[in-house]
Amino acid sequence: MTFAAQGGGWSETPVVFECEGDRLVGIATEPQAAHATGVLIVVGGPQYRAGSHRQFTLLARQLAQHGIPAFRFDYRGMGDSEGEPRNFEGVDADVRSAIDAFMRQVPSLRQVVVWGLCDAASAATYYGHADARVAGLALANPWVHSPAGAARAKLKHYYLRRLLQRSFWTKLLSGKVQVGASLGDLRNSAKLANGESGEVAAGTAWDPRHGQDGYVERMLQGLRRFEGRVLLLLSGNDLTAQEFIDLLGRDRQWRKQFDTARATRHTLAEANHTFSTQAWRDQVGQWTAAWVAGMHDMKK
Repeated sequence: MTFAAQGGGWSETPVVFECEGDRLVGIATEPQAAHATGVLIVVGGPQYRAGSHRQFTLLARQLAQHGIPAFRFDYRGMGDSEGEPRNFEGVDADVRSAIDAFMRQVPSLRQVVVWGLCDAASAATYYGHADARVAGLALANPWVHSPAGAARAKLKHYYLRRLLQRSFWTKLLSGKVQVGASLGDLRNSAKLANGESGEVAAGTAWDPRHGQDGYVERMLQGLRRFEGRVLLLLSGNDLTAQEFIDLLGRDRQWRKQFDTARATRHTLAEANHTFSTQAWRDQVGQWTAAWVAGMHDMKK
């Protein structure tokens, strides 16, 4: 069944496809006149193909208004798809099957961009180099979390910002800030940031759902092997994005991947992790559409 937009110039079609014996569910959003480059929206977990605040639904429709087909789907164990739950390190087969389904649904496609937020962006860095159909990676607030990295980001971007806010000092002077708890958290963050172990680190055990030990290095290796273009979208008010920015600042090899002509970088200074306002979502959609259109023009 196809659901037509009311004057939007695009249509949406539910697609059921297989991945290693499990049935997955996706939605293809197709413009009337489609570019040869489409956008596969990979969902970070745990959520489903609509995205937070319907972000992915609205992104797909905004892209279609610019003539760019989009396909968003639930990988195995998420949303309406079958299979066992998995984290971003185990979805290569899901992404490949989704690209297969996308290109069957839109036969005019010649290449795709993989667009991901948070750990879906991390999944894109794993997958991109392994599929010649992937011409670009759009990475929104990539997930590179570690206990030490998160502590450094918190110290630099949360505590420093709080100290500069008038509201913080007002609450402090009125007794509304729990000074002991805040100092304790600050001390723990400082110890983790400096790599100290012991009682503090014991409470921050590695969570395999967030990536097995060494996954950030595997992301880097994937980016090194990828030969296409990269779009980096960052939120200014998000610790996940700040942790990634800090990684670029201290690691020359990571920084090198984004200091090249193939990489485009945009930052929304006030945006939160999921770009939760209409203005932020629209800006992300505009940046993405312009970047994809540029890729299409280069192929002419």
